[in-house]
Amino acid sequence: MAKTVADFMLERLRDWGVERVYGYSGEGIGGILSAVERADGDGPDFIQPRHEEEAAFMACAHAKYTGEVGVCMSTSGPGAIHLLNGLYDAKLDHQPVVAIVGQQPRPALGGDFLQEVDLPALFKDVAHEYVHMCASPEQIRHLLDRAFRIAKGYRTVTALIVPVDVQEADAVEEPPRAHGTMHSGAGYTPGVVTPDQAQLERAAAVLNEGEKVAMFVGAGALGAGDEVMEIADILGAGVAKALLGRAAVGDDEPGVTGQSGLLGTKPSWELVRDCDTFFMIGSGFPYAQFLPKEGHARGVQIDIDPAMLSLRYPMEVNLQGDAGTTLRALKPLLQRKTDRKWRRKVEDNIDDWWKGAEKRAHQKADPVDPQLLFWELSSRLPDDVILSADSGTSTNWFARALKVRRGMKASLSGTLATMCPAVPYTSAAKFCYPDRPAIGFIGDGAMQMLGLNALITIARYWRQWEDPRTIICVLNNGDLNQVTWELRAQAKTPKVEETQDVPAFDYAHYAGTLGLKGIRIEKPEDIAPAWDSALAADRPVVIDALVDPTVPTLPSHITRSQAKSYVRALMKGDPEARAIIWHSLERGLTR
Repeated sequence: MAKTVADFMLERLRDWGVERVYGYSGEGIGGILSAVERADGDGPDFIQPRHEEEAAFMACAHAKYTGEVGVCMSTSGPGAIHLLNGLYDAKLDHQPVVAIVGQQPRPALGGDFLQEVDLPALFKDVAHEYVHMCASPEQIRHLLDRAFRIAKGYRTVTALIVPVDVQEADAVEEPPRAHGTMHSGAGYTPGVVTPDQAQLERAAAVLNEGEKVAMFVGAGALGAGDEVMEIADILGAGVAKALLGRAAVGDDEPGVTGQSGLLGTKPSWELVRDCDTFFMIGSGFPYAQFLPKEGHARGVQIDIDPAMLSLRYPMEVNLQGDAGTTLRALKPLLQRKTDRKWRRKVEDNIDDWWKGAEKRAHQKADPVDPQLLFWELSSRLPDDVILSADSGTSTNWFARALKVRRGMKASLSGTLATMCPAVPYTSAAKFCYPDRPAIGFIGDGAMQMLGLNALITIARYWRQWEDPRTIICVLNNGDLNQVTWELRAQAKTPKVEETQDVPAFDYAHYAGTLGLKGIRIEKPEDIAPAWDSALAADRPVVIDALVDPTVPTLPSHITRSQAKSYVRALMKGDPEARAIIWHSLERGLTR
C-alpha cells in the first residue's frame, strides 16, 4: 500500500533519533497506531503507560535524564487534556518535550463533533514556542522538524496536532518546489555559548575581591561538576544546590552544603546569609528569602538563558553561557584564596549538620522516623543509581537526609512541584538506562492519585530491563502531610482531618498482586534489612514504610511569622499537638 502521512511521521521520528514514544491509544491517533503495526518493530517503540498524564511525565523524565527530546502522544479531546500536567512540568523545568496529539477529521472540525476540543488554543500556553495543527500532508515534514528543533534548541515544550484523516492520507515526502512550500531537514546540534573576554574579566575581578564566596548551582550545572568544584577550591567557596541541581556535585564533596531553601540545610542557609559574594550558576531558584539581601553581597551569574539573568538577585556581572565552558574560560582568571578561614567555617558547619542529621534520624517516632529511611539508604546507594522524588514531605527528606554522590542522577518536579511524577520518572529512567538501578520516593497521597496505576506500567515492562532493580518507596503516613504542615506554619490552622487524611492501603500487598515484590516497614529495625532485600531483588520492589506524620519538616530558618502560625495552629486543638510538640523540642536541640 502507499505510504501514509503516519508512516512518514514514524520515519521522521527515527531520523530525529527518537527510540521510544510514551503514549496512550485512541481513535484520534488511529492512523499512527496503524503505522506502528506496519513498522513491525522498526521503531520508535510505543511505550503504553496507564494514563496520558503518566506518559507526559515519562517524556519529561526522559528529557531530564538523557538531555534529549522526550516524546509523548495522545488521542484528541480528553487524551490531549490529560497530557497537560506533565507537559507543564517539562515547560517550567525547561525540558525539551514534543507532544504529538490526534484530532478529529478535518471536515468535522467546527461542527461540535465528538471529542472536538480547540487543541491549538488548549496547548497555546504550555507549548507557546511552537504549536501547530497539520492541515495538509505537505506540511508534516516541516512541522515535525520545527517541533523538534525548537524543543531542543529552546529547551521547551512543543506540540503538533494531526487530524486523523491527515494521518491516513498519502504521504508527500517532497513538497513541490513552488511558492509557499517548505523544504525542511532533520537534525540539530546546539552551539556552545561563552561570554566575551571583557565580561569574564569583570566577573573574575568581583570573585577575586570577595572574601566570603558562596556558589549556588542548579540544573544548568549538571555535567559541570568538575568545573564547579575546581572553582570552589580556588575561591575557598562553599557550594549550595537548588533541588534540580541535586546531582551536579556530590554531598560528600568538600564545601558542598547541600540543598537550599525551605527544604534545604542549615549550612546552605548560613552560607548564603553570611557571604559577601554570591556566584549563581545555572539556576532559577525563586525564593528571595533564601538569597542574600540586596546590597549585602556582590553578584555574578552564569545562565544559558538571558531571560534568567539578574532575575532573582541584582547581579553585578551577568554572563550568558554554558556553565561548563564558561567556568573553564573563567578559571585562568581567578586567584587562589590563601586565607581559608571562610572555607573552614563552611566545612565545620557541614560536619555539624550531618552529625545532627544522624541524631535526628535515630530519634524515637511512631512508628518510624521518615528521615531514617533516607539515612539508612545513603550508604547503600549504588554508584550509578537514578533517583526520583515526588512533591510532598518525601521531597523534604530527599533533599536533606540523603547523601547523593557524583555519577548518580536525581530529579523531581522542580518549578511546578506537582504531585505524581515519582513513579513515572522512575519507570522512564529504566527505559532510558535499563542497566542502571532506579529508586523513587513518593507519599501515600500521590501514590493513590496516580502511583498505583503507574506501578502497572512497571509490572508490564520490567522484564525487558537488563537490571531489574527498581524500587518505589512509599511514605505511608495516612496524611497529605506537606499541606498539613503548610497549614500549621502559614495559615495558623491545625490539621483538618476531613481534608488531610488519606485512606489506609496496603501498598506492599498490592505490589505482590502485580507480580512485584512488596516489603512492609513497621518499625525502625525493619529499615536496613528492607533496603538490603530490595537492592538484591530479582524484580521491582515496593517498600511500604509506615512513617510518623508528626515529625516536623523543620526548615533551615524559621521566621517569626511561621513560628507564630505554628503555635497558634497547635493552640487551636491540632489532633496531633502532643506528638508534634515533643518532636519539635527533641529535634530543636539537635538541629
